[in-house]
Amino acid sequence: MKRTVMKKLLNWKNSPYRKPLILKGVRQVGKTWVLKEFGRQYYENTAYFNFDENEEYRQFFETTKDVERILQNLMLAGGQKIFPGKTLIIFDEVQDCPKVINSMKYFYENAPEYHIACAGSLLGIALAKPSSFPVGKVNFMQIDPMTFTEFLMANGDENLAAYLDSIDTPEPLPDAFFNPLYEKLKMYYVTGGMPESVLMWTEARDVDAMQESLAGIIGAYERDFAKHPNVSEFPKISMVWKSIPSQLARENKKFLYKVIKEGARAREYENALQWLADARLVHKIYRSSAPGLPIAAYDDLSAFKIYLADVGLLRRLSMLAPTAFGEGNRLFTEFKGALTENYILQTLLTQFEVVPRYWSQNNPPYEVDFLIQRDNDIYPVEVKAEANTASKSLKKFKELFGDKVKLRIRYSLDNLKLDGDILNIPLFMADHTNRLIGLALTS
Repeated sequence: MKRTVMKKLLNWKNSPYRKPLILKGVRQVGKTWVLKEFGRQYYENTAYFNFDENEEYRQFFETTKDVERILQNLMLAGGQKIFPGKTLIIFDEVQDCPKVINSMKYFYENAPEYHIACAGSLLGIALAKPSSFPVGKVNFMQIDPMTFTEFLMANGDENLAAYLDSIDTPEPLPDAFFNPLYEKLKMYYVTGGMPESVLMWTEARDVDAMQESLAGIIGAYERDFAKHPNVSEFPKISMVWKSIPSQLARENKKFLYKVIKEGARAREYENALQWLADARLVHKIYRSSAPGLPIAAYDDLSAFKIYLADVGLLRRLSMLAPTAFGEGNRLFTEFKGALTENYILQTLLTQFEVVPRYWSQNNPPYEVDFLIQRDNDIYPVEVKAEANTASKSLKKFKELFGDKVKLRIRYSLDNLKLDGDILNIPLFMADHTNRLIGLALTS
């Protein structure tokens, strides 16, 4: 499988300012595979140490801060050779090893010639704890589920991915490309972007194995809930998690605590929800009151929407059968278009540094699904799960904030086109949003 994070890893390797790397990502998103593959392609050898499988390795970090001695012990215990600059050292499953994480400070200060990458499935949780973390001494990188572009390449559709890359004007695509891309996107909604699930489909075309794979991943996440230090939070995390399909199935997708349990209050469940957000199993998108900068200054912290880490996991958690793949637009429109919104958010998170927000107002009700910040401009985004759709909320947003709106963006099943200041992007081109905005602004 080709993962775009490889380019970022290569930039890290070649950077004169390289620090020990912490690669974050949810369980089974492909962190270990990517690091081992990166080591295989770009280093003479890889030294791999797993602190979950070999808990005794942790002792080497508890007795000394001397990095040469730590490496000597690891080499002897693991039977692996380590050469400065030529070996990629991988420390895996470090989320429960604060001493290992803290040692990155000493590797950075005293042995910068070693190339070290750390990974772990609940690192977001570990890093959220107030401990003696090596601030400023490490590089961070995030690996997310596979994008639709990566899915196309894994599925043997490099020609379609290359065609999308080649588009340099916001003009309609020929049916010869539009129709197959539309069908492939439906399949991506079914598999999602978790590498094992994608593999079961792209290599074996085995729907049952793919379903089992997603169920297994969800099961692994649910077992992770028990790792919350406060045991009483475990059932609450589980209840928040299981409520997500119901939250997204509503017309107004604002998160409501009463959907978790009748009479539930924010203070009872907000820690559980924050745990899921720190683990990046869910994404918390705040309501914004206006398109101003910095965007966080306009957050309404009492109103937010929750999305899952991956569209395939959302489909599986929602118990929507893969047979919906063959039923016209059903996958796009099911749950009031929740799968489509989740998919769009996933791709926006990989392209823009600032987490998107959404905008809404009551009386009369209007809602813009997302606000994205590109450079120093805010762009309103509407997500439509069908074709030939009017955009009342985009129109209202323009009326209210006209002087701040350079371009309005709508995702739908319509073809690519620039209509005045509305850029319509077909859903399967969402990975190219950043580039398409640039093209539209210069057209």
